[in-house]
Amino acid sequence: MLDIKPIFNAIRRSKIGAVLLLLQIALTMAIVSNAAFMINDHVSYLREDTGFPEKEIFSLSVMTFGKDRSLSQQAELDETMIRSLPGVIDASLIQAIPLSGGGSSSSVRLKPSPEKSKSISVPYYYMDEHGLNTFGIKLLEGRNFRPEEVIVGNDFSGNGPNTIIVSQALADALFSDGGALGETVYLKNRPLEIIGIVGTMKSPWPNGMRDKNTAIVPFMDVQNYQHILVRTDKTERANIMANIEQNMLDVYDKRVIINVDGLDKTKENYDATDVLMMRMLIVLVVILLLVTAVGIFGLTQFNISKRTKQIGTRRALGARKSAIVRYFLVENTMVCIAGLLIGGIAAVVLGDVMMKSYSISSLEPEFILGTAVFIFVMSIVAVIFPAMRAANISPSIATRSI
Repeated sequence: MLDIKPIFNAIRRSKIGAVLLLLQIALTMAIVSNAAFMINDHVSYLREDTGFPEKEIFSLSVMTFGKDRSLSQQAELDETMIRSLPGVIDASLIQAIPLSGGGSSSSVRLKPSPEKSKSISVPYYYMDEHGLNTFGIKLLEGRNFRPEEVIVGNDFSGNGPNTIIVSQALADALFSDGGALGETVYLKNRPLEIIGIVGTMKSPWPNGMRDKNTAIVPFMDVQNYQHILVRTDKTERANIMANIEQNMLDVYDKRVIINVDGLDKTKENYDATDVLMMRMLIVLVVILLLVTAVGIFGLTQFNISKRTKQIGTRRALGARKSAIVRYFLVENTMVCIAGLLIGGIAAVVLGDVMMKSYSISSLEPEFILGTAVFIFVMSIVAVIFPAMRAANISPSIATRSI
C-alpha cells in the first residue's frame, strides 16, 4: 500500500514547508520550460544555413574624400582590380553587408500602389551581374543579370532597373501557387520582372522575422561611403584581407579603407547578443534546478528530523526499510506532481505573454513535458538518499531521542 491518506495528512500538518516547495517546483517548471525552449530556438538559429560560404567571403568599406575622380568610374576600376588579384573568385559593390545587422528593406507588392495587393517587407541587395558568384549562391531557376541590365545612378524610381532575382522563400511568399519566374513585382512602385530564383540567401538581419525573403536588384548607387564584397579561395582569404587596403590605395589614395572583416566574423559579431543570452539562460536553468534539488533534499531532511520517533516506532513495529523509503518517495511525488501541474499552467501563460511581448514563437508542448519529466526525476534523485538514511535509523536510537 502507498499509504496516501496518512501521507496527505502528514503534509497538511507541515503544510508551510510543502507549500513553499510546491511553489518552488511550479516556478522552476514555468521558467525552465520557457528558457529551454528559447535556448533550443537560439541553437537552431545559430545552426541555420545562411546560404553563403562565409569562410570564403569578406567585406570592406571605402570612404572616399577625393573629388578628382568619378565615384562610379572609380568603383568599376576597384572591382576590376580586386577580381584580378590571385585567389579572388569574384567581387561586387554592395550597399548592405549580409548578416551584419544593417541594410535596406522595402515593401514588394504584386500591384503598384495605391492598388490593393499582397505586400511583403523585403531586405534587398544592390549588386551587379557578379553578385551571385560573389555570394556563392546558385540559381534554382531562371538566369543571372546581363551587364546591360545593371543600372548605375541614383534615381531608382525614374531610371532604375527592370529585373530582379529573388530567393525561393520570397517567391513562395509572393506566389504560393508557384510560377514566380517571369512574374512582375513592384519595389518602390517600380515594376521588376523576376528573372531568377535562388535558394537560401539570408538578409542583413539573419535573425529577423523574414530573414530569408530576400532579393538582389541590379542597381548601383555609388556613394562616398561604399561597401565591397569579395569572395576568395578559402585558403587565400587571410592573405588577401591583409593586403587589400594597400591594393586599394595603390589604385587611388584619396580615401580610407576600413572594416575589413570576414563574413563569418561579421555574423559572429551579429550573433554575440544571442550567444550571451543563451549562456545566461543556461546558467539560469542550472541555478534554478540546483536550488529546487537542494530545496527537496532539505525539506526531506527536515521531515526526517521531525519524524525520528515516528520512523523508529514504525521500524520497531516491523516496518521494512523499503516501506520507509517508499513513504518519503510518495510524499515527495505528491508535492512534486501538484507543483508540476501548477507550473505547467504557469509555463503556458508565461509563454503566451512572451510571444505577444517579444514576437517569439509559441512554447511547444514537448518542452513543458520534457521539463516536467526532468524535474520529477531530479526530485526522486534528491529525495532517495535522505530517505535511505531515514530507513537506516535504528528503532532504539529513534525512541531514545524523544
